[in-house]
Amino acid sequence: MPEVKKIATRDSYGNALAELGNAHKDIVVLDADLAAATKTGVFKKAHPDRFIDCGIAEGNMMGVAAGLAAAGMVPFASSFAMFAAGRAFEQVRNSIGYPHLNVKIGATHAGISVGEDGATHQCNEDIALMRTIPGMVVLNPSDDVEAKAAVRAAYEHQGPVYLRFGRLAVPVINDKPDYKFEIGKGVVLREGKDVTIIATGLPVANCLEAAEKLAAEGIEAKVINIHTIKPLDEELVTAAAKETGKVVTVEEHSVIGGLGSAVCDVLSEKAPTKVLKIGINDTFGESGPALELLKKYGLDTESIYQKIKAFI
Repeated sequence: MPEVKKIATRDSYGNALAELGNAHKDIVVLDADLAAATKTGVFKKAHPDRFIDCGIAEGNMMGVAAGLAAAGMVPFASSFAMFAAGRAFEQVRNSIGYPHLNVKIGATHAGISVGEDGATHQCNEDIALMRTIPGMVVLNPSDDVEAKAAVRAAYEHQGPVYLRFGRLAVPVINDKPDYKFEIGKGVVLREGKDVTIIATGLPVANCLEAAEKLAAEGIEAKVINIHTIKPLDEELVTAAAKETGKVVTVEEHSVIGGLGSAVCDVLSEKAPTKVLKIGINDTFGESGPALELLKKYGLDTESIYQKIKAFI
């Protein structure tokens, strides 16, 4: 079999920004002294006059972004998820969310797959934080194709958007002619009648592989890619739950406040269903190779497969 192409979504972010900058002169990119890591350096090289390094001062960066948005520009404020969503939460809430300004937040290095940087940098709480801000759109793309599409969609959307990207290279799974990205709309990647797997971000590819392993044992899993955590595709989630009767959510994020919680919020009201949440179980991460950490914390293909099989 041909080797699957793998690309880190943080690379997709930098490339998409540089390309968008060619066509849209109102885009300005801000970074907090991490341009090499967040890949905004690609934009800086192409459009140095529209790049601002705010230094290690993420809260101030969000304030600058708010000012630029108020002046009619479309700022993309970039840093690691731990700093963009965590350290700068107050400024994101009060300076961007409250006035509903047209700021896009590019958060890279999210989740346990940050690896050797350890627990202090492995942000497994950012989706939960950003979901609570009124009017904030939360996007968590699964691969290179989807990440680039998410950046374009964020630019076209009027209002604040939080974009979540990863450090680890992940398989490209959406390189299909009929692929379409729309904010708030989930994507059915595989049909099935026995259980619905609803995944977001990095684990989506692993969920597809787990579904194949389940199929070999006669268990047909429906796989849905939810790239937009907020607004959630409630119609698709509800219909799938009613169709299969069991739901499994998978995310590289805490099981508290992320995709699983969003799905349960909807289903408890509209279609009470048995749900298994797979993610980081109310614990901090640790330093180690990304792939080994994903395995230890139960987000690799085999772990997902075994958990779903036991749930069924």
